[in-house]
Amino acid sequence: MTQIERSVATPDVLRDYSIGSIISGGGSAPHFNAKVQDWIHMINGFQNASLSSRLGIPMIYGIDAVHGHNNIYKATIFPHNVGLGATRDPRWGRCYESYSEDPKVVEMMTEIIPGLQGDVPPDSRNGVPYVGGKDKVAACAKHFVGDGGTTKGINENNNVIGYHGLMSIHMPGFCHISDWEGVTRITYPPHSNYTELVLKGISAGIDMIMVPYNHTEFINIVNDLVNNNYTSMDRIDDAVRRILRVKFTLGLFETPLADETLVDQLGSQAHIDLAREAVRKSLVLLKNGENADSPVVPLSKKASRILLAGSHANNLGYQCGGWTATWQGVDGNSYTAGTTVLSGISVVVDPSTEIVYSKNPDVDFVKSNNFFYAIVVVGETPYAETAGDSLNLTIVEPGTEGQGVADVLFGDYGFTGKLPRTLFKTVDQLPMNVGDSHYDPLFPCQCQLENLLLKTCNVTRHLAES
Repeated sequence: MTQIERSVATPDVLRDYSIGSIISGGGSAPHFNAKVQDWIHMINGFQNASLSSRLGIPMIYGIDAVHGHNNIYKATIFPHNVGLGATRDPRWGRCYESYSEDPKVVEMMTEIIPGLQGDVPPDSRNGVPYVGGKDKVAACAKHFVGDGGTTKGINENNNVIGYHGLMSIHMPGFCHISDWEGVTRITYPPHSNYTELVLKGISAGIDMIMVPYNHTEFINIVNDLVNNNYTSMDRIDDAVRRILRVKFTLGLFETPLADETLVDQLGSQAHIDLAREAVRKSLVLLKNGENADSPVVPLSKKASRILLAGSHANNLGYQCGGWTATWQGVDGNSYTAGTTVLSGISVVVDPSTEIVYSKNPDVDFVKSNNFFYAIVVVGETPYAETAGDSLNLTIVEPGTEGQGVADVLFGDYGFTGKLPRTLFKTVDQLPMNVGDSHYDPLFPCQCQLENLLLKTCNVTRHLAES
């Protein structure tokens, strides 16, 4: 019933405490830029320790794969959740924070579950977990219900809402749910009754608890609760039965060690192409020139000289955002593989086009170079969770495949994304969501500019090549 973090896991801990699961949180890896073989060696070492324990039950390894296998060096990184919400395409998987302020969009994107686990066969037993083969994994839905509607949008803040709102907006998709160190966080400050919250969590139906560090205290408390008849052994057996059922479903008892036959698929061309498609479908066009008769995009591929500027134009770390290589993200191009926006544009434009890159050019530089047009790529530095509690507007991080941005800028594909969130006029309007009495946004949720790109794609491709 205990899940611990990789950093506190040792062979002795796994054997002595019969730990059921290990998790790698954001950036938790064997070492920085660890290769796949390093992960295999580490996980197999932990697994062999579990198999040598008193009962020989294999542990199950979990990982925060938030927008791709983001802890793994050179894995393909997809757009974050909010970007995938813009696609309205349920084939794209679980990513950053939330898909949309619209619960219908969020509900639609739960298709990530069969995407990870496989489609459940019609003749499958009801209530029995299903994982469709060695290329599938068990999914874990998180976090606590209502965390998308906290006061002032602050991470881990209270959600003040009525029963109807809770059930209709936040409850779909949730049943029994646990959270990272959730019981401990609920019992903050320290004088709160941790034992009582452990009891409530187990009684509520949580089978495996993400402790994740102080496993000895948690295990001792569970033992005391059983020995003093606060919780029954039947409830513990019930939890363990379901955990074992998942492990059997995953085939861990038959093949407990890491399967190396799929290693070569990491960062494969098929993955890159899929991520690139997700990028171009996630982009939302809100304005295109002064009017419909004078559109800016599609851009010409045969311009003589163009300027590419901005902090995010040639920075994979910034382009991917938080939950990439580390929990809070990274700065630069050395921590993962991929294509920056600069590199993507370089491939698309005509070989005769001169691309001038300047991160922060001054006015005189721009005026003196006679650029045909300029592309500016800006945004915030990466962050995750509470570090992102800000009223500032942010752009959607597209992931490793910057060429998907070039695909739509130059008219090879149309802009099809719709805003997954409301864009406000001023911070004084916040919080503001669809249906609020003061709803007066700059751009409403699900906004999409109707433009020639969507109606005459062949014409725009011709224009882009002219």
